[in-house]
Parts: sequence; structure tokens; C-alpha cells
Amino acid sequence: MRLRRSRVREGVFSSTGFRIRAARPTAATPPVAGWAERVAASLFFTFFPADCRICGAPLIEISRLPVCESCVREPQPLCGTFCSVCGEACDFPTGLNIGDTRCRICRKAHPPFDRAVAYGSYDGNLRDLIHLLKFDQVRPLAPVLGRMLADTIRALEPTLPPGTIAIVPVPLYAKKKAQRGFNQAEAIARAALKCLARPSRFERRFELCGGVLLRSRDTESQIGLSRRQRRENLRGAFSVCDPTPILQRNILLVDDVYTTGATASECARVLRRAGAGRVWVATVARTLKIPDVSAVSSAISSATSDDLSWRQSRDDNGELASVS
Repeated sequence: MRLRRSRVREGVFSSTGFRIRAARPTAATPPVAGWAERVAASLFFTFFPADCRICGAPLIEISRLPVCESCVREPQPLCGTFCSVCGEACDFPTGLNIGDTRCRICRKAHPPFDRAVAYGSYDGNLRDLIHLLKFDQVRPLAPVLGRMLADTIRALEPTLPPGTIAIVPVPLYAKKKAQRGFNQAEAIARAALKCLARPSRFERRFELCGGVLLRSRDTESQIGLSRRQRRENLRGAFSVCDPTPILQRNILLVDDVYTTGATASECARVLRRAGAGRVWVATVARTLKIPDVSAVSSAISSATSDDLSWRQSRDDNGELASVS
């Protein structure tokens, strides 16, 4: 009797960097193969022990992920009271209008996007998972983060207008992308689309439009910069090479992390100037902070001047200008 050849998958182990290929038995594989695989795995972990890259616990199963199941499952969706526009935590009064759930900054000056949503808080294990993907090139984590992003998009979807929504990943500068080998925002977006395609009603709801938005110049690190400094650092950093794929289309801008919203705002502003319709923002994680009064006043002043500048630009041009 002929036996079907079993499929093969590759295992990656974090502490040693060692890679093996482990057979995955099919229905036609005799039970002895499964027993042999378990024995082989036990011997491997005896001589080549591996630990979770986050918590340090021993990895007891062959997997492409150098992270234990507990650390993968630990990040939880956000819960609490958040601004209905930028998604910031709102532990301060939202205004006299009881139905107004916007933060003080968004009530004063609406950002160029309609709404920003995120799966979880940018701390703990979720931050570690994102760092492993971005800085350690652990690409098998893209589907893990993609599932989180897909859950966020599913929750946002009922509020989106009808028709196909164009998903635009936030781009990396060409040199940085070459060094890293991939754009983490695009990798996560592709993984999220695979998850969203499973229910038939989402199959043609979203369309990835990569390469439309470009990062035309490198920027300094945003770490340690104020909200205003971040805006100035990103000014003119993005452009649209060919506006045709996004003309009059609704856009879902996707990134791994939302910090102050400077990147999302600049990208949304550039997309709208290039002729896009409305823009929403979805990220895997976001920083949550309760600003003090002085920070709120400064942010309101900066947001107001930016908003007036953008509106004045539109008035001067008479129409939305294409960005090349």
C-alpha cells in the first residue's frame, strides 16, 4: 500500500537560532509517524532548549513562532471610554453636550481623518510582539498581529460607507525598507485581509492599495519629540505618486502603532489633497495617555493652526490638488 507523502513545515527556535523541518502527518500517515515525531521533538528540546523571546519560558512545542502561546494570547482589546475621533482615552469631561464623545483636542479642531481605532494598548506583550516583528524580523508574527487588526476592522466596518474600501499601509522610506527587508504595516495589512476574506461578505469589501502612498524623504526618530515637533518632522515626508487608484475613494489607513497621530494625520492630509474621499485609521496598538491641561492647550493650538493651514490651502487652490 502506498502512503501519501506528509507535508513539511519549518520550526524556528529563538534561543539557538536553529531551524528544523518537522513532518506534519496527514490522514494516511500511520500512527507510528506521530509517535516518532513526538520522540524527535522531545530529543530536540533536550539537546537544543529554546525559550520564549518575551517571558523566557521554555518552548515545549515545535512552532515557527519564538513566542509561547501564553504571550501570544495575552494582549487584550481596549476597553473603557475613548474619543470617538482619535481614540484617545477620555478621563476628563467631554463637554456640555452629553452625546459628544470627542476629546478636547478633537472638539477644537477635527483631524484630517474621520476616526482612528486600535486593537490594544502599546505596552506589555503587545509592544514586545510588534518589536519582534519590526526590529528582529520575526515575520511569522505578522499573521498574529494581522488577526488583531482584522478584529478591529470588523468592529469598525458597520460604520464605514458602502462600497469597496481601499486599504493603504503607511509606507517606509525606501532605504529603511531595504534594511528591514519588508514594511511591517503592509505585512500586517496583508495578513488582516486574509482573515477578513474568510466570511464571504468581507471578500470584496476591502482592497489593498500598496505603493500609492510613498515616503519621499527620511525623517528623524520621533522618540522624545513633542506633538508639534512630530508634525514638523513629518511635514512633506509623504507623497502620492499616482492618485488614480484612490480618486474619490474611501481609505482605511493602516499602521502598526498610533502614537500622537502625527503620522496618521500627515498621511490622511496628503491622501485627501491627492483626491481621496474620507479617511479612517486602523492600527494594531496605540499609546494611551491622559494629557495635562497645558499639554491639551498646546495640542489644541497646534491642531487649530494645522487645520486652518490645510483649509486655507484648499481655498487658495479652489480644489483638491494632486500630490506628486
